Amino acid sequence: MAERETTVGAAEGLHARPMKELVDAAKRFSSRIVLVKGGKEANAKSPIKLLGLGAKKGDSVVIRAEGDDAEEAVDALAELISGNEH
Repeated sequence: MAERETTVGAAEGLHARPMKELVDAAKRFSSRIVLVKGGKEANAKSPIKLLGLGAKKGDSVVIRAEGDDAEEAVDALAELISGNEH
C-alpha cells in the first residue's frame, strides 16, 4: 500500500477538467486508488464519487493505492492534484 497527502492546486478544485484528468490518469493504473478528504473516501476512478468529496483549492487530500503499481499511481495523482506536473 502507498499513501501520500497533497493539497488541491486547481482553482476549480476537483471539478470539471481537473477531475476528468485525474480519473483518466487513475484508470491507467491497475491498483485500487482512493482519495480521502475529512471522513469521506472516494474511488479515484469514479467521477461521481470524486464529486462527492467536494475538494476545493487548498484542501488537503490523501491518496491511497493498493496494488502492483501503487507507488507510481500515488506519485502521478499527487502531481495532478497539486498542479505540479512536470
